[in-house]
Amino acid sequence: MPERDRDELGRATNARPRDRLGRPLPPGSPGVPRIPEDLDLEPAEALTYAQQLLDQGLAFNAHEVLESVWKNGPNAERMLWQGLAQYAVGLTHIQRGNPKGARTLLVRAVERLRTFDPVAAGHAPGELPYGLDGPGLIAHAETLLSGLTAPPGPETDTGDTGDRRHVPPDIDPSELMPRLRRGLP
Repeated sequence: MPERDRDELGRATNARPRDRLGRPLPPGSPGVPRIPEDLDLEPAEALTYAQQLLDQGLAFNAHEVLESVWKNGPNAERMLWQGLAQYAVGLTHIQRGNPKGARTLLVRAVERLRTFDPVAAGHAPGELPYGLDGPGLIAHAETLLSGLTAPPGPETDTGDTGDRRHVPPDIDPSELMPRLRRGLP
């Protein structure tokens, strides 16, 4: 069995390149730039970066950015960041043609966004912090979830490296990625 990649402390890492949908590629293959495993951004910076990645169709990479805040951010906000990371993984599952996985993760994300208590986390009542568009994200996820009830649609070329995917027929690929914050185009 081949030896795993390890960091300087001996912890297992995964340095294999990945495609646009986050799937591992053979060692030495060209892939998309990886998100550093030690990424530690302030929440507002992480949201800006995650939105840029979503705008590029890189939901898996956006998930890694959001997950970094979940792991490194304020403890009282963990449920919020976990929900956002799960949202991005749900989008990744849609991109990969896995409606069951997408449904599971989007339902979890919506539950976390709905139950997050901003006051308990030290924020203003009634709204998610950092300008997050809670109602818009939930509505977007519910639209995606309703499209996941249909059988898979025809194979669609992603236009990248020859990847192909099945997009559920009721989901317009151009409307797959959400706006994380209110007031952004």
